[in-house]
Amino acid sequence: MLPPRVCSACWIYGAKATQEFRSETQIEKGHGRIERRTLTASRELKGYAARTGAEQVFKLEREFKQMNTGKITPEVGDGITSLTAQAVGAKRLLEITRSHWGIESGLHYRRDVTLHEDRCRVRRGQVAHALAVINNLVLGLFARLGYARAPDARRHFAAHPDEAVNLVLRC
Repeated sequence: MLPPRVCSACWIYGAKATQEFRSETQIEKGHGRIERRTLTASRELKGYAARTGAEQVFKLEREFKQMNTGKITPEVGDGITSLTAQAVGAKRLLEITRSHWGIESGLHYRRDVTLHEDRCRVRRGQVAHALAVINNLVLGLFARLGYARAPDARRHFAAHPDEAVNLVLRC
């Protein structure tokens, strides 16, 4: 059994634990659920981590409560960063990890779901990369034309293919 507040990896490697942990919690309500995120960061493994340049490790605990059902779904993840504790505290590290999901929902979700990129089975040469570039171009054109939702733009251009051709040719 580990002593309280001692990093388990430090205990395993025989390091003297300083019990230096920083935590930050955020609670948000939206989309029919309450989400609580708690990030706990430490410099305990600096010098012990396998990756060079590792400054901090962190644990990210998320808990989602569906308002209509009351169902609670917990998630736990961990991470490692080269950012120093002086440069980013637990609060900023939590903001950084949260912004990662903005990329996921803002770009990757649209590419995967709207443009069906994950269904594509092209694996030869540079074709998969070229298709990803084309998908980014398509999403960029949709945004440039003022479409907030890619499915709306897809439906419009499916009904008006001549406009789609003209759009691509004048770029």
